[in-house]
Amino acid sequence: MTADTTAVQTAESAPTFKLWKKMQEMPLGGLVGSWLFSQGICFKAPYFRTVRPQIKELRPGLCRVTAPNRRGMHNHIGTYHAIASCNMAEVAAGVMTEATVPPTHRWIPAGMTVEYNAKASKGAVMAVTRLEEIPEFGDEKFDLIVPVDVLDANGIAFVTARITMYISPKKR
Repeated sequence: MTADTTAVQTAESAPTFKLWKKMQEMPLGGLVGSWLFSQGICFKAPYFRTVRPQIKELRPGLCRVTAPNRRGMHNHIGTYHAIASCNMAEVAAGVMTEATVPPTHRWIPAGMTVEYNAKASKGAVMAVTRLEEIPEFGDEKFDLIVPVDVLDANGIAFVTARITMYISPKKR
């Protein structure tokens, strides 16, 4: 077994990922489970509810989240607000990290850098995070840099973010 295979198998033991997989077995091709899972995330972290996120895809190292581009998320010029975009980035990065980090470890966001690349077009917004590889979770603390693209309805990354997650083993 390679180190990459071991890292993925370890990540797949994350309780959040196990719950996601179980909820995808619910009616309507997982739509009900996806909606319930997203509501649970917002219950755990209430501020996320402000953007009305819907988790669409989740696995260790990957998360896709959509949200409506509604008036309540607009700035003074009528486009998706920069901080709402940061919120979407944090939802995607946090849920992906929670689904990737095994139960032997813990994590917390330590920082975020953001670039505002363009105005968002009309239509739904999607935040996508993808790790190049799943890290190994050993005895050492480390920083995990999580890249996130916030895309408009045309697939243009109008915001890019890099969120630093501090990962450490749980105290025994």
